[in-house]
Amino acid sequence: MSGSAESYAPQSLDGWKAGSYAGSMTVPSVPTVTLNSGHTIPQLGFGVFLVPPDEAEKAVSEALEVGYRHIDTAAIYRNEEGVGAAIAKSGIPRDELFVTTKLWNDRQSGEQPHDAIRESLDKLGLDHVDLYLTHWPAPEQDQYTNAWAKLVEIRDAGLARSIGVSNHLPEHLDRIVAATGVVPAVDQIELHPAYQQRDVLAWADANGTKIEAWGPLGQGKYPLFEKQAVVDAAAAHGVTPAQAVLRWHLQRGFIVFPKSSRKERMVENFDLFGFELTADEVAAIDALDTGDGSGRVSAHPSEVN
Repeated sequence: MSGSAESYAPQSLDGWKAGSYAGSMTVPSVPTVTLNSGHTIPQLGFGVFLVPPDEAEKAVSEALEVGYRHIDTAAIYRNEEGVGAAIAKSGIPRDELFVTTKLWNDRQSGEQPHDAIRESLDKLGLDHVDLYLTHWPAPEQDQYTNAWAKLVEIRDAGLARSIGVSNHLPEHLDRIVAATGVVPAVDQIELHPAYQQRDVLAWADANGTKIEAWGPLGQGKYPLFEKQAVVDAAAAHGVTPAQAVLRWHLQRGFIVFPKSSRKERMVENFDLFGFELTADEVAAIDALDTGDGSGRVSAHPSEVN
């Protein structure tokens, strides 16, 4: 695929090349995915979910040192200021970074999304984000269509280069597209081998929306690393089970951003480009999907309001 990832069929990632980052080390250049906005997003990023505000600056600084250039945060994480401080101190040119943040559920109505994005930008110390998402549909509030319309305005105002959603199911996606005519650039969903949400993947594939996977390793709540398909793939390539699963995500075309507060784990999670799963290994991990939703480890979109 020569450094890009454009569909959800298994694919090769052998197009990476050596690149440089702040300092003198060289790291593999991360493949990119082209969004429907025309902008590209690094397929591998660093997430800061549950990273305490007072630890976020250090964690993001270390991630940038490792080579990550895609940072995923959210207003509700309450660590945007730490993310922004790390970015400011890194010396990395802004156009080499990809920053995502998200609109929380209590800011979906009226003009609140406009206020929310400006607050996030102020905390991040940025004049725009690369991707702005509605965090959950919050269906009981029934404001997600308004929120999406406001995100379109935010994009058009230049405050976000691309816009998307998180945790939206096909019924939510159909509704926001019908209301605005604008298809989300991404849908960020819980996704790991045991919980693949194939209905959402099918909608995304049909409509040109890219999939971002949160909880890509099952958040330690599902025994992925004990599954024979994962154990065998890891052993075959001399990598950890976590690396095998993250590599599966990349070869499926998903955008993934594992989190860790430990630098050695950040390095491990970034070290995914020196091996490639075989088609049989990808298929065996594909087959771990429970198919009945029992692999889900977090809240269902209907439950978060």
